[in-house]
Amino acid sequence: MEAWPLRWCLVGLFLLLAGGGRYAQAQVLDDSTRVIYGPKTTRIIYEADVLRDSTSGTPLDTTLTRWPQARFWLYDTTFQQDLGAVGTASRPLLYQPSLQLGARFGRNVFDRYARDATKVPYYDSRSPYSFFRLVQSGSGEQVFEISYSRSLKKNFSVGVAYERIASNKILASRSPRDGLVEHSNLLFFSRYQTEDERYHLLFNFSNVRHRAIEQGGIWPVITTTRLPSNLDSLGGQTRPDDLFNYGRERVYLTQAANKEDRDELYFTQTYRLLGRGLTVYHTFDAKRQYNSYSDLELNADGTGNFRFYPANLVRNTRATIDRAEYRQVENTVGLLGRTNAVEYRLYARDRLASLSSRRLDSTSQVSGLPLITGAPTRNFNEVFFGGTAAFNYRTIYAVEAAGELHAFSLGSPYTNYPEYWLKAVVRTGPLSAEAMRSSASPTLTQQEFVGNHYEWHHLPGSSSEFRNTGTTQLTGRIRLKIPDLGRLTGQRFEASVSGVNIVDLVYYNTAGVPEQIDVARNLLIVTARHKVGVGRVNFDNQATYTKGGDVDGLRIPALVTNSRVYYESYIFRKALLSQVGAELYYQSRFRAFDYSPSTQQFYQQNTFTIRNYPVVNVFFSADIKSVTVFLKAAYVNQGIMGDGYFTTPYYTGYPRRFQLGLRWDFFN
Repeated sequence: MEAWPLRWCLVGLFLLLAGGGRYAQAQVLDDSTRVIYGPKTTRIIYEADVLRDSTSGTPLDTTLTRWPQARFWLYDTTFQQDLGAVGTASRPLLYQPSLQLGARFGRNVFDRYARDATKVPYYDSRSPYSFFRLVQSGSGEQVFEISYSRSLKKNFSVGVAYERIASNKILASRSPRDGLVEHSNLLFFSRYQTEDERYHLLFNFSNVRHRAIEQGGIWPVITTTRLPSNLDSLGGQTRPDDLFNYGRERVYLTQAANKEDRDELYFTQTYRLLGRGLTVYHTFDAKRQYNSYSDLELNADGTGNFRFYPANLVRNTRATIDRAEYRQVENTVGLLGRTNAVEYRLYARDRLASLSSRRLDSTSQVSGLPLITGAPTRNFNEVFFGGTAAFNYRTIYAVEAAGELHAFSLGSPYTNYPEYWLKAVVRTGPLSAEAMRSSASPTLTQQEFVGNHYEWHHLPGSSSEFRNTGTTQLTGRIRLKIPDLGRLTGQRFEASVSGVNIVDLVYYNTAGVPEQIDVARNLLIVTARHKVGVGRVNFDNQATYTKGGDVDGLRIPALVTNSRVYYESYIFRKALLSQVGAELYYQSRFRAFDYSPSTQQFYQQNTFTIRNYPVVNVFFSADIKSVTVFLKAAYVNQGIMGDGYFTTPYYTGYPRRFQLGLRWDFFN
C-alpha cells in the first residue's frame, strides 16, 4: 500500500478540524440546549441537482436494505463478471448500452472501483459531518472509507475522503495474507453558493492508485495450453469439479501485475441570468489515466511456447512491460432552465485528448528497463453538441428527449462521422416507452495497440479501419405501487421488455485481438422486480432474462436472478432496528469471456462453459442511532451443489467465509 495518500489525508483532516472551527456555523439547539444534529440536518447535493437548478438536496440514506449486499459496496452496482476477488478486473455481466462518443481510452476493467466525478456527493450540513465504513472478511476482502466535511460559512463547505479497497489471493496463496489487490483513492471536494443562490460551484479532485497482481487463472496440472480443446476428456486435475483447491492450486503467472493511476480535477459552476428559466453553466474536467502491465518472468516450455501468452511473441522474450497514458481536458458550456412544466439543457463541449504508449525494448535484459515508444502518440481536438428537453403535464404524462452529436474534429483527419446518440421517453401513469439510437466509433485501444504480445492497427483512414457500431433499442416499461392489502404492504412491481439491434459490433475474438462482426446481433431482454412485505417479513425478487446473448461478440447468461427475504423488527425497546435474512444469487450456464491481463481486455473463448450455480448468503444487520452493522455468512451452500464456482474461465469465486460490516456517522 502506498503510504503517502493516507498521510496527506490525515493532515488534511487535521487542518480542517483545527483551522475551520472559527468559521463554522453555530450549533443547532433545541429548547433544552441539547445538540440535535443528525440525518435530518444533513443533506446531500449532487451535480445532477445543480444542473436542474435545484439545491435542496436529498437526505442521507439510513436504511439497512443495501448495506449487506456486496454489489453496493462499490461504485458500479450492476451485476459484474470479475476474476473472483474484490478489486480484480471486471466487466458488466448483462447488456448495457453505451452513450460515450469520440476518443475514449478503452481500458475500463477497473472502472468499478473509481469514483465518477459527476456523482461525487457534496454535503450541506449545519454541523461537521463525518463517517467511516468498513467491510472485512476472513478471506482478506476489505472496503474502507473515511470522509469528513464541514461548512466553513453558511454557503461554503469543504471535505476530504480516503478510501481503500483490498483483497488477498484465494488461488495459489502461500499464506492468508498474500496480497492480490491494493486500491487507494484520495478525494477533496468543495461546494459554494452565493447568498442569493444565483451562483453555484462544485469542485472535486481525486487521486486513484490501483495495483492488481495478475495470476492468469488456474493452470491445470497436465495441460500446457491455456484452453484445452476437450476439457471433459482430460484426466488428472483438469475437470472443473477438481479445480476447487483454492490456495493449493497453481496458476499461470507468478510475476505479473497491472497498475492503474487516475487523477482528475473537476468543477461545475452555474449562474442564473433570469431566475430558474435561464442559467448559464460551465464544466471543466481534466483527467489522466495511466496503465502499466509487467511480467518479469516469461517462461517457455520445451517446444518454445509460452504457457500463457500467444506463441508468437512479437517483442522481448524475457520480460513484458507495456505502458500507456491517456490525457483528456474537456470544457463544456451551456444554457439550462426549468419551469413547472418544461426543463431543458443545451451545451457545447470541446475535448483535447492524447494517447501515448511505451514498451520494453526487445533487446533489454530487464535490469535497466529501457522503454521505447510503442504506438505513435495520437492527439485529438473534438467538438460535441448536445442537449436535453422534458415536458411534464401535471402527473398525467411526460415527454423527454436527449442527444449528443460528435460532428467534427479540429486539426486531425477523422472518418467516423457522424457519431451520435439520441434517446426519447414517453411516460403516462405507470407506463413508459423508450427509444434509443446510437452510432459510436471504436475505442482508441481497439483502433491501435502495440505491446510485447499483441499488435494491431485499425486506424481511421486505413484499409483495416473499423466502422462505427450502431445500436437501436426499444423498451417498454411498467412501474406499479400496489395499495396495501391486509398484511401485504409496500408492494412494488417493475417490469420491462427491450429489443436491441447491434450492427458492426467490435469485440475481442478468441485470439485476444479486436474484430468487427458484419452480421447484426439481436437481443430480447426481459426484466422484472417485485417487492412486498407480509407482516414483518419482506421479499425482494428480481430477474433478467436475455435471449440472443450466446453468439460471437456477446456472452450473456440467459438468466440472472437475485432474491432476498428478511425479517425486520425493533428490539431492546425500539432502540435497535434489525434485519435477519438470506440472499440468493443465481446465474445460468454460459461461455464467459476470458481475460487478457496484458491488454486489460476480456476476450471471447469457446471451450470453457461456466455452469449454472447459486450463491446463498445469510445475514444479520442492525441500526442503533448513528451506527449500522452487519454480520454475514457468504456462500453458505458451498459443498451442497458443488465445491465452488467459476466467475471467469479458470478463476474461482470466493469460498465460504464470514463478513463483517460497520458504518458510523458523526454529526458534530
